[in-house]
Amino acid sequence: MNVLFLCTGNSCRSILGEATFNHLAPPGWQAMSAGSKPTGKVHPRSLALLEREGISTEGYFSKSWNDLPAIPDIVLSVCGNAANETCPAYLGPALRSHWGVEDPAHAEGSDEEIDAAFMKAYRILRYRIEQFLRLPLNELQQDRGRLKTELDRIGTLLPSSLTGESA
Repeated sequence: MNVLFLCTGNSCRSILGEATFNHLAPPGWQAMSAGSKPTGKVHPRSLALLEREGISTEGYFSKSWNDLPAIPDIVLSVCGNAANETCPAYLGPALRSHWGVEDPAHAEGSDEEIDAAFMKAYRILRYRIEQFLRLPLNELQQDRGRLKTELDRIGTLLPSSLTGESA
């Protein structure tokens, strides 16, 4: 099953999603990422964060959705709602869900504050990916309606470390 993490620039959030998903995914599931208007480079803070988390960064690059290596079965848009950001809509038969995350590339402040924005985006994506991978995936592959419902639900979740609630 091919999962596409989609955003506009394909330099931060979608790369974080792709690399994290591939790090955690079971055999037969693979992520890719793309942008509708790719920047052409992966943000160095995204790469540094992934390396600190023990996730390989080899082979990840910013690319257009016109250059995908496979046809996605699932498309997860990760654009946030800040700064009037428009999230691209992938056209095709894939199951689509929105997992909005604020773009850390637009974070301002000290190095610590900017790093914190990248870590927040990573934590949200990792938490959602972990929730996704806990689903009965073999069963849900046969029930697109239920899978869509679950993906949409997961796209609203935040880790307790960001909500202040206890787990």
